[in-house]
Amino acid sequence: QVQLVESGGGLVQPGGSLRLSCAASGSIFTIVNMGWYRQAPGKQRELVATISLAGRTNYADSVKGRFTISGDNAKKTVYLQMNSLKPEDTSVYYCMMQVPQTTWGQGTQVTVSS
Repeated sequence: QVQLVESGGGLVQPGGSLRLSCAASGSIFTIVNMGWYRQAPGKQRELVATISLAGRTNYADSVKGRFTISGDNAKKTVYLQMNSLKPEDTSVYYCMMQVPQTTWGQGTQVTVSS
């Protein structure tokens, strides 16, 4: 069974930065795709960024130019560098990996507030 564990969330002031990490453990045949999603209270879960096995990235328009996703297949880890954070980025952030089945982490809270 595959497990994903996120870390790096917390409280940050507007304009600040955070780096999220997500490490996978368990029986993994291959990592096809990795990504980050977020869900704010009362809202649907939304895509933040994804990165494919070939390194192709995709970002939500709301985070383009501020967030950077990267992955290390050998370490089975995906990262999300978040800069210039805004209050509207406040959410629970979930890691996702397709290994090849879609697997989710437990989520990590990111709060952007002064």
